[in-house]
Amino acid sequence: MKDQDWMKCALELAAKAASENEIPVGAIVVLNDEIIGEGYNSPISLCDPTAHAEIQAIRMACKKMNNYRLPGATLYVTLEPCSMCAGAMVHARIERVVYAATEPKSGVAESQGQFFQAPFLNHKVKVESGVLAETASIQLTQFFQYRRKQKKQLKEQAKNAI
Repeated sequence: MKDQDWMKCALELAAKAASENEIPVGAIVVLNDEIIGEGYNSPISLCDPTAHAEIQAIRMACKKMNNYRLPGATLYVTLEPCSMCAGAMVHARIERVVYAATEPKSGVAESQGQFFQAPFLNHKVKVESGVLAETASIQLTQFFQYRRKQKKQLKEQAKNAI
């Protein structure tokens, strides 16, 4: 399969997150052309600030491989990783991360620095960006438009109740 095909799998997981009212981010870990881990954002539903898509996918992959290291694996994620997730990728020895949309506020692969190229790291993760970026961006934009609309409706209902 190609990067775009794998990213489509991650986008499906992102849609699942959105259906649970979580920010739509999905991730998969692929090794030897097989998905060994998958996850989607669920910090709200799990009451766990570390329950990002990448962390969920890495946890599942490590359990499947019975190893906390994932050499040779590629992680596909629909949004540029944050610092927590980037650090987890380094510790898990992910070989490559492929992401779709950039995250201007907290992405650390390119938007807020180039974490994976930091000289102090003992493992370098190869980075590829922009795979199905437009699709992922639209998914995120639609989610936040829907959320803003929900908040506005709730405010109006509260105002009318008074």
